Amino acid sequence: MTEDWKKRAEVKRDAILAAIPKEWRIENPPNEKQVDVTGKFVQQFLSEREVEITETTADDIAKHTVSGTWKAEEVTRAFCHRAALAHQLTNCLHEIFFDAAIADAKALDEYYAKNKKPMGPLHGLPVSLKDQFHVKGVETTMGYVGWIGTFEGKTGTGKEKKFESEMVKELRNSGAVLYCKTSVPHSLMTGETVNNIIGYTWNPKNRNLASGGSSGGEGALIGLRGAPVGFGTDIGGSIRIPAAFNGLYGIRPSTGRMPYEGMANSMDGQNTILSVVGPLATSVPSLRLVMKALLAQKPWLHDPLVHEIPWRHEEERQILEHTGAIGDASKIGKLSFGVLRSDGIVNPLPPVCRAVDTVVKALEALGHEAIPWEPPSHKTLLDEGIKTWFFDGGTDLKSAFALSGEPMAEQISFYSSPSLKEFTASQIAATNVRLREIKKEYMEYWNSTAEKTSTGRPVDALIAPLAPFPAARPKMYSYYGYSTFVNVLDYTSVVVPVTMVDKWVDRRDEGYRPIDDTDKKVYESYDPEIYDGAHVSVQLVGRRLQEEKMLAIAEYVGKALGM
Repeated sequence: MTEDWKKRAEVKRDAILAAIPKEWRIENPPNEKQVDVTGKFVQQFLSEREVEITETTADDIAKHTVSGTWKAEEVTRAFCHRAALAHQLTNCLHEIFFDAAIADAKALDEYYAKNKKPMGPLHGLPVSLKDQFHVKGVETTMGYVGWIGTFEGKTGTGKEKKFESEMVKELRNSGAVLYCKTSVPHSLMTGETVNNIIGYTWNPKNRNLASGGSSGGEGALIGLRGAPVGFGTDIGGSIRIPAAFNGLYGIRPSTGRMPYEGMANSMDGQNTILSVVGPLATSVPSLRLVMKALLAQKPWLHDPLVHEIPWRHEEERQILEHTGAIGDASKIGKLSFGVLRSDGIVNPLPPVCRAVDTVVKALEALGHEAIPWEPPSHKTLLDEGIKTWFFDGGTDLKSAFALSGEPMAEQISFYSSPSLKEFTASQIAATNVRLREIKKEYMEYWNSTAEKTSTGRPVDALIAPLAPFPAARPKMYSYYGYSTFVNVLDYTSVVVPVTMVDKWVDRRDEGYRPIDDTDKKVYESYDPEIYDGAHVSVQLVGRRLQEEKMLAIAEYVGKALGM
């Protein structure tokens, strides 16, 4: 059994590499010899034209391809090349289907030549997908050896390499070009990306660190500009963690805003805290572009869990008027922000504290206000929320690993504990009731901030860490509270890149007194020498279903920071 799963994993791993054209193969230097593989390092393997294309944001690429000034085929080939390089440097891909993508791009160019118009708003735009999406012609393994050659671990379904997820259809209808699927941690339940097929996915900016998880392949790929925009999923931070670790923008929408129908998942049927799908990219306009394109497809007609909420321009307009981007001067007013500097459970590390301060100072300098965020207990919220990921006692995950006999990665070994027991229906119901009470309490706290702001409105957004560290060191991601509280509340959250770690500025406090052992473990993981040059980000949190508003605020904050 042991040799069998190892051999199957090796064959799959080799097949991924074999899909890369020989002329795109490179020697991958050891991590310690080349820590940062972004920028000039990866550019040396590309032509000037390929660099120009791949370092253009998704929204600007679409302007070129929709207008016909750039050919879809040329754009697709450039991103296929850079994605191939990204995989060799970081282990970020599970599936490569460049030939199919180039054929699709050629068809789009032919359509444009014949009809003198684009296929849709994403005409010719390459889009990468986390390996939860089903795409015709390729597998979905989700990092499980036992899923190789099957449909979600089952054979004889008739869906193997034939079925497509709803969002995949909608992306194609919008004119997007799909060309690769990105790596995930098997189980999806960790902030690092590691599995027995492709190994560990490294952070391209600092290969001492994790790319994040569970959409870690997306983070690494887009961080290396191997994709202009891609889609991940988030049940505990899995879009925002890779976005933050790789210096990207990423949005965790509220449940029911984006279509999830027909995607593979772990613990499917656990509906208390749902996984959501959302984009990661190098700019806010890129996130907005793909979300608007998908909503224009009316996904609520094909996904029973999607709300019938088209894109709401008025929600954006309010922020644009308050910040003076549009409208007359009489409507310019200040925004108010809550600031969560610590949740009282684990304190953020020095670079993250500096990033929060940087955002606050930039906004205050523009005339906006920031008030301390003193919400109901996050510990109570997290203790209750984490139960949902153990409702089935680990049965789903254990059965997936049993298909091949492969071992669980150390990062998720807690799921193998024999002490895990399935919750009863009554226990699940009680958890649901308690979570509803917690959401109500937090809602009323947010409402109460109107009494503390000079605007007379509750705060417009919350500035908070996304993780206690800029990125995790391998096997050292020990606290998820800053990302998961958002999932428990089902709030909207957008990650904004802020700065880089500077070992001379972000020094350790040798006299630091930890809150407890968990806080101590996080603080002891920080080494300024190892982290030097890593991305540092924050998240901007809004209430439920405030995607348009939060993207507008995130774009404004990004510009204020010069990002």
